[in-house]
Amino acid sequence: MNGKAGTAIRLADCAKTFPNGTRALERTSLEMRGGETVVFLGPSGCGKTTLLRVIAGLESPDPGGRVYFDDEDVTNLPIERRNVGMVFQSYALFPNMNVADNIAYGLKVHGVAPDKRARRVDEMLEMMQIGELRERRITELSGGQRQRVALARAIAVQPRVLLLDEPLTALDALLRERLRIEIDVLLHSLGITAAYVTHDQGEAMAIGDRVAVINKGAIVQTGTPREIYYKPASSFVADFIGTMNRVDGTLRDGSLELPGGRIFWGQEGSGAMQVLFRPNDARIVPEAGAPLRGVVEQVFFLGDRTRLHVTGVADRAVVVETTEHGEFQVGQAIGLRIEPGALLRLRD
Repeated sequence: MNGKAGTAIRLADCAKTFPNGTRALERTSLEMRGGETVVFLGPSGCGKTTLLRVIAGLESPDPGGRVYFDDEDVTNLPIERRNVGMVFQSYALFPNMNVADNIAYGLKVHGVAPDKRARRVDEMLEMMQIGELRERRITELSGGQRQRVALARAIAVQPRVLLLDEPLTALDALLRERLRIEIDVLLHSLGITAAYVTHDQGEAMAIGDRVAVINKGAIVQTGTPREIYYKPASSFVADFIGTMNRVDGTLRDGSLELPGGRIFWGQEGSGAMQVLFRPNDARIVPEAGAPLRGVVEQVFFLGDRTRLHVTGVADRAVVVETTEHGEFQVGQAIGLRIEPGALLRLRD
């Protein structure tokens, strides 16, 4: 890009209420470090795209809200003066232009001289590995090719910030997996600050340096993908991110007692409680001498792992995921071990 560190973004008390009274975004404060990729993750209608549009300048925050790029207050600047690049779900490419002209469009609007414009287009075509598509019409491109053109157009103007709104949603699963890797490599190689909107948890985990989980217009937790996955701050986050087992047990003498056995937990206190754990935190061990025992109720082979539904361990069936190559049968008795550190107790 330009050899400089990415632009830091700071939102201060930014809310958004539309003229019809709809409150799309609660008062939100957030800091994004220069060069960082933050993914806004949440269900449809939760406010994540509204938050992205406030950063872009496509929406103005309610009175009192401020948007800063580094130390510059850009709250009242329109999108064309904020120098942001945007990639939309629809890509918003011009069908009457070829690939090269689409990439050059923003440079032309910014008044870049023709010779510099041509060099920059060449750089983008090479970076995105689409040089052979230079003269192609947009209507002649596949979904993955269009996505690369949209990225090239957004990056060509050397934006201070790159904003991506569900850019992979329209693609098939295999292509989406490949392009999310490419986007992650691209963003970090450029050192550009990026905000990325998605409802896909796998995408958020793969691309985000940090993930901001949004629900009902409010950020309910911000953290690294690992923190969000293993240390959810609320029931909503625990249930929204991946699969989570919830079991009811009894704490007695430092151990959690379940119908299928007991786990030494080392926690103080006693009495009934609900605990949570991830499917991959339950290890399959020989049944003889296992801390927990159960019976396989269902088996799902997923290629890279096998998912089991196991009854008898707890008051309800638990989900266990294993990368072992062995085959499992419905009705098979198995042993499980769950490390104490994998157990989670939420307060809400």
